[in-house]
Amino acid sequence: MTNDAPLAGIRVVERTCGVGGAYAGRLLATLGADTMMIEPPAGHALRRTPPLLPSGQSSLFTYLAAGKRSMTLDVGDAVDRAVLERELARADVYIDDFPAEERDRVGLAPGAVAAAHPDAVVVSVRPFGMSGPKAGWAGEELSVFHASGEGNLLPNGLAQERHPHRPPLKIFGYFAHLQAGVAAAVGVLASMVREVGQVVDISVQDVVVALTAFGVQRYGDGSIEHRSTRSFRYGGVLECSDGYVELLTLEDRQWRGLVELMGAPDWAADPALADGVQRGLRGAEINTALRAWAHTQKASELVAAAQRLGVPAAKYASPADVLRDAHEIARGLFQSVEVQGIGSIPVLTAPFHIDGGPLRLRGGPPAVADRERPPVTSNVEAGR
Repeated sequence: MTNDAPLAGIRVVERTCGVGGAYAGRLLATLGADTMMIEPPAGHALRRTPPLLPSGQSSLFTYLAAGKRSMTLDVGDAVDRAVLERELARADVYIDDFPAEERDRVGLAPGAVAAAHPDAVVVSVRPFGMSGPKAGWAGEELSVFHASGEGNLLPNGLAQERHPHRPPLKIFGYFAHLQAGVAAAVGVLASMVREVGQVVDISVQDVVVALTAFGVQRYGDGSIEHRSTRSFRYGGVLECSDGYVELLTLEDRQWRGLVELMGAPDWAADPALADGVQRGLRGAEINTALRAWAHTQKASELVAAAQRLGVPAAKYASPADVLRDAHEIARGLFQSVEVQGIGSIPVLTAPFHIDGGPLRLRGGPPAVADRERPPVTSNVEAGR
């Protein structure tokens, strides 16, 4: 990490137990902030969250903790608490996603921390935020995602057609909490514009509702979207001979490119299909022909040809495909870091560039034994 990183010189203290707060800390660390995780003596709960690497360490934690430092503290212990208070006095940002009752029990409610450290940005990431009738509710990824309303719209398109009796699904992994982490990090950056501290209150549910606002907007005209009806009129996910692609033609020029891509079949010469509205009305008919054609194609070849003709298309890639893809390599999105018990492995830095280049991580995740616990030499120094 270089001294000219965007957040070089910014100190972050992160006390988290879940993905949302940890991802906010990860983003800030990747931007150059000195991010210190405060872990309980047994280590962060995410260290034991599957899927596990061959070393037994969580792959999720490996990603979320890359580039951070670690300190193990018992916040209920007087000596350890003095160490934490000294870290907070130095911090520009404090991130906490623990339940309200636990925060209150140990005296780390966001309001209390903000009052004691008025120059710091204090960030709370909770399933339903810090206020309101659901503020005290627990909420894992499954429940928060469905509470946002998006789960009722999945699966749709080809998956819904093939499996119409499947129940609602959530997106794989920790979509909701990762998005909340992004919102929290953006909240920190926005707060830094001001010269005084701020309290940033992130509700995971609110974040996902905002991301999927189109479905909410439909309520205004009395429409309630459902996974059986929510799909593109034609296109979308197509099965090829060796995988899947997603293909869309939202503009007339893209439709013309698709017709050329398919070899100008006779059915596509119907003059009525030159009109976008008519194409939408005949979506099922177009899909029948489009899917039959896609079955004869190789996914990578179809995507390459589509791109040359200006047809939006992308392949559903495996993790291995992503790591060896020329685009990701050219952008330098992955960095080799050392992971205890594994060795050097590629880890995503950030899905964006700053000043025309990729960001760099300080290193891999810290081992729980690598605790940086500075001594407290006096009561005066501890309270400074």
